[in-house]
Amino acid sequence: MTNLVTEVADAVTAHPTEAAIVYGGSTTTYETFWERTGRFAAALADRGVEPGDRVAIYLPNLPQFVTAFYGTLRAGGIVVPMNPQYKAREISHLLSDSGATAVVTLAENAAAVDSVREETDVEHVVSVGGAADGATDFESFLADETLPIVDRADDDVAVQPYTSGTTGTPKGVLLSHHNLAWTSRTNAELLDGGLGPDDGLVGTLPLFHIYGMSVVMNAALVNGAAYYPVTEWDAAEVMTAIDEDELTVMYGVPAMFNDMINQPDADSYDLGSLRFVNSGGASLPIEVLERFEALFDAELYEGYGLTETSPTTHANKPGARRPGSIGKPLDGVDAKIVAPDFTEQPRVERGPVGDETDLDDVIGELVVAGPNVMQGYYGLPEANESAFTEADGARWFHTGDLGYWDEGDYFYVVDRDKHMIVTGGYNVYPREIEELLYEHPDIAEAAVVGVPDERRGETVKAFVVPVPDAELTGEAVTEYCLDALAAYKHPREVAIVDELPRTTTGKVQKFELESASE
Repeated sequence: MTNLVTEVADAVTAHPTEAAIVYGGSTTTYETFWERTGRFAAALADRGVEPGDRVAIYLPNLPQFVTAFYGTLRAGGIVVPMNPQYKAREISHLLSDSGATAVVTLAENAAAVDSVREETDVEHVVSVGGAADGATDFESFLADETLPIVDRADDDVAVQPYTSGTTGTPKGVLLSHHNLAWTSRTNAELLDGGLGPDDGLVGTLPLFHIYGMSVVMNAALVNGAAYYPVTEWDAAEVMTAIDEDELTVMYGVPAMFNDMINQPDADSYDLGSLRFVNSGGASLPIEVLERFEALFDAELYEGYGLTETSPTTHANKPGARRPGSIGKPLDGVDAKIVAPDFTEQPRVERGPVGDETDLDDVIGELVVAGPNVMQGYYGLPEANESAFTEADGARWFHTGDLGYWDEGDYFYVVDRDKHMIVTGGYNVYPREIEELLYEHPDIAEAAVVGVPDERRGETVKAFVVPVPDAELTGEAVTEYCLDALAAYKHPREVAIVDELPRTTTGKVQKFELESASE
């Protein structure tokens, strides 16, 4: 039997007195952390939560999230992580759809849980940060004794995160113990020598999201490293922590690295302790990568993954990187670029390709298969049918991302299928324009979307955030693009904005930009 939490138990045995969690100036050792997870597991069992029951964790990055996560798995339960910024209307669907019987939440959010309780199966609410009506304080909830690990099979569900729902109702994703254990081990192997007790991982990515949960928290605690949760993203505070605590590993999203290079005193921070820095969650502009590496003398490796693939499928790593690429498939993962009829698209000789290549001749959908791919969407047989294709002895998951591949087996993502712009019969890929905009010295951030146009069907619109004190005009942006792009690709509309709407994981919410342009 394989349970993700048994892998953590092995780390506890090997490193009992090493730091497991470092937060707010306080260090929790592996043996202390483990004892608290056992007390949380016993408390669940005492209240009738059985193996296979779902426990929702509605918290920011706090030590209590880590305890509740592994405590739930130790009791044989299934974790349902929820965005702590969600309001009652949003959590109502997640709680009712999942059938969660217990919720761990901030005291200030307990009222939101209580307001939807009658619509759900929730019986127990545990509050962090103080008492709350209808909830039991976290410390009071913990049992006096610990519960041994409840055995779960490899293919038993461990975590049920929900997709972001930007194109519809959020879907529950069924990730097994094997999915997550394999991902934690394999991501750790990307580093020279792997992860270990000498490593400190800065936890900037939210734990409710699979990237922060699986690649950072799980990978750290499965391998005996120290996890440093960060409750709120603040570039200066994170850079100070890396500098002062000599942290060695950082995973982030492009917006975080963009924030770091745009700090007015960025060159005053010593980030030399970092031995591995990874970007995922969205496409990384090459300009951001190059500026980060020049400022901090640390290589920035781009990777790729999805909630449905727990998450990583591709990565660059030391000795095998190609800027502009999401990297090669992880060992054990199969991937290819396919046309609509599922035939393979031709490979380019070497990417990334320039204007001499007609992208429409080589671009297709990225599909993947492997031990990290989800079992399916919870209670949605029709969605599962459309999400997978059985071919060549494998079960291929359709990512919905468009890209191409080269003869070196490096993959390149151009954009989401739904973000591609068709203007006057031409296909326009927003990332190509965004890359150019990031190169402009007066532009800090940029996003490109398609907006309705009576003549062309769609036209290109750019939203740009200027660097502080820059005098930037829409006309100047248009002229800049016209000098570098075919006429049909340049933004015919430009909006100068103070900020771009983003999810808590740093992805630009393009649907909001599109809605604002209608």
